[in-house]
Amino acid sequence: MMKWTLHKAVARFERDWNYDASYMHDMIDASPRAAWLFSRVTALGQFRRDIPVEAWCAAGITAVRHEDCGPCTQLAVTMAERAGVDAAVLRAVLADTPDAMPPDVALVWRFTRATLAHEGDADEYREAIVKRWGRRALVSLAFAITAARIYPTVKYALGHGKACMRVVVGGTPVTLDHGRVPAPTGVEARTA
Repeated sequence: MMKWTLHKAVARFERDWNYDASYMHDMIDASPRAAWLFSRVTALGQFRRDIPVEAWCAAGITAVRHEDCGPCTQLAVTMAERAGVDAAVLRAVLADTPDAMPPDVALVWRFTRATLAHEGDADEYREAIVKRWGRRALVSLAFAITAARIYPTVKYALGHGKACMRVVVGGTPVTLDHGRVPAPTGVEARTA
């Protein structure tokens, strides 16, 4: 009964988001308990307090791109669009063009990239985030970054990872560079 319920929930998710979650079906067949535990990651990734939705989504999209999973990136973009994030902002995040992002989004984009690269600049961005929005916003970003990375990692480990996919924003395809463009450095980049 548990397998049937989990498969049904995953199938509904696939329909709602136009997303192939076959890795979840495989996981359910192997261990319903493992699949149930894994599904709880969703709650972690949905925690958002005291931070604008555009900045929060930018953290998740930047982190999932770092994992090089095209379908997961598309899912994150689709979720951001449904949450009301402007297509121009999403294109700027996907194109790694912080000058085209609103300042709040650019700050979070820089913080996320520095965090993923374990760069010292992350400390400065973190301080700016806490000063601007507070500690709960920082926790929200930490969870968004972490949750975004879990799904592609599990998918690749289970043999379902896919890279190199066109992502569509507002009905228009966007070409990705897989997020490997170095983050801007210098005083201007840090204060934007």
